[in-house]
Amino acid sequence: MKSEQKIDIEKSYAAKETIAKLRRLADALEAEKTFEIQIGGERVYVPPYAIIEFEYERAGDQEGIEIEIKWKRNE
Repeated sequence: MKSEQKIDIEKSYAAKETIAKLRRLADALEAEKTFEIQIGGERVYVPPYAIIEFEYERAGDQEGIEIEIKWKRNE
């Protein structure tokens, strides 16, 4: 069995870029179309059946919200 390489890329964007990307994601999901994004040189295709999770974290004086999008490949 072929083992797949794990990829973990994090990329920060300015507010304007983030707004544009989230708007494109929302439009694609609403239209039930695949969303395409490039993150750190890696092209990613998010299918319309992807599951979106919102996570809130608080530790001491730090707070954060993570938006995670998950799907199974070749579904």
